[in-house]
Amino acid sequence: IPQASRFLFMKNKVRMICDALAPPVKVIQDNRLPQPLSLCGSTLRSPHGCHSQYMVNMGSIASLVMSVVINEDDDATSGSEQRGRKLWGLVVCHHTSPRFIPFPLRYACEFLIQVFGVQINKEVELGVQLKEKHMLRTQTVLCDMLLRDAPVGIITQSPNVMDLVKCDGAALYYKQKFWSLGVTPTEAQMRDIAEWLLEYHSESTGLSTD
Repeated sequence: IPQASRFLFMKNKVRMICDALAPPVKVIQDNRLPQPLSLCGSTLRSPHGCHSQYMVNMGSIASLVMSVVINEDDDATSGSEQRGRKLWGLVVCHHTSPRFIPFPLRYACEFLIQVFGVQINKEVELGVQLKEKHMLRTQTVLCDMLLRDAPVGIITQSPNVMDLVKCDGAALYYKQKFWSLGVTPTEAQMRDIAEWLLEYHSESTGLSTD
């Protein structure tokens, strides 16, 4: 969904198009107004011409669109910021002839979609928690290998370091030998990287670059 459309769906949770073929009515603005009128929250706002044509091509004349909104991920906001909201998806109802949905029915649909959004939000948060637990278990296994003086296992065994860090490849340089996994530089290149790290970042416990 384009960013501009996402903004409109966030502003107007229930969007109704009664007749995609109806000619739009021009809005005349008073010249004394300091800025143009915003109709993003209007239920009666006419659809864009390309969207009307898109509906006609599908054989749809009327539609009702409801926005499913959930909480943003924790990593999308800092600790001091309040968690925002984001568009998760849309529930779209089509009709092959012009149709007007009365306000009480639209209001009931909005309530149902809010309840649905709460349930989706719980499912998403549960998935994040399960992923975090899996990462902690993997981290524990890998740390145990290192503590048992068997660091080669983080590359050669399962789970390995690539199960913990999202990457295309990983390499271990241990006792003058290389162990690689996935897509990695050549041994000569990895040796140069190791020498550079020892020379310029010997006191650092880790280094990452974008």
